[in-house]
Amino acid sequence: MIEIVTGSLEEHIIKILQKTYPVTVADLQKQLHIGTPILLRMLQKLKTRGIIRLDPLPDTVYIRLLRHDFSFVGSRYQKKPIKHKQKKNPSDTKPYDGMMYS
Repeated sequence: MIEIVTGSLEEHIIKILQKTYPVTVADLQKQLHIGTPILLRMLQKLKTRGIIRLDPLPDTVYIRLLRHDFSFVGSRYQKKPIKHKQKKNPSDTKPYDGMMYS
């Protein structure tokens, strides 16, 4: 079982490869909106871990997913709750009817 951190670039690449096949490097770059050097570095990292295989053809490079036993680890939920300010409704405030001091 290969553990992949949730929310990382590796997770995004693997999820795209699980959904669509065949995928080229150019297609993956368009979907992720990242630069070519960053993508190639990440693909090389996944290749050395034995997760993907790059199939170079004369005009494009296809990416093949070799393994399917992934475990996505990490928290998907926010740990600390967000505090929201409560707005006071102007109709809830009553005018002061008491005695006025001066």
